[in-house]
Amino acid sequence: MSSALVRISRVVNQVATAFCVGCVVAMLGISVIGAFYMVITGDALSWTYSLSRLFIPWLGLLSVSVAFWRGEHIAMNSLMEALPRPIGLAARAANYVIVGIFALLLIWYGAHYFLDSRDYVMVSDQIQIHSRWVASAVPVTGAVILVHVLCGVNIFDPVSPLDETDLEVDEEELAKAGFGSVVTQGPDAQRT
Repeated sequence: MSSALVRISRVVNQVATAFCVGCVVAMLGISVIGAFYMVITGDALSWTYSLSRLFIPWLGLLSVSVAFWRGEHIAMNSLMEALPRPIGLAARAANYVIVGIFALLLIWYGAHYFLDSRDYVMVSDQIQIHSRWVASAVPVTGAVILVHVLCGVNIFDPVSPLDETDLEVDEEELAKAGFGSVVTQGPDAQRT
């Protein structure tokens, strides 16, 4: 795959990951505000639980796309390693076709679900959130997964954390780190 397509997928994954982190931070912040309010006043805020749970669909669905991009499906990886290589590659290719179809279905039915959503979620007397906020998580996740399928995920070699790490160290880097190089001269070795 071209490096531009891989970069697009990587950027989409970074945005999805950042959004998921933002959802967790928002949920945690809302919960902490509710807890402090209760400690200080003795009364509970009625909207903290209702508001924080509106982030769960986004977090859950986009997390699937992040895990897919990283190739993190323990059962599938174990199955692929147990199969002979040609069968494993064919099964992995079939899996990506199925995931691509699933992404298209998420987009198609999610868009209809989004457009048909007309209700408001009553978080409190004052706070109302349109149900399209939750419904939009479905087609957006489908689009993110489809981007990964079409241009970012290597079907035959899932991304590994070691792929992004430079494990080679040259003599100059060792010297900068204070390890220097070992020069052998005769029976004694000296550090330089």
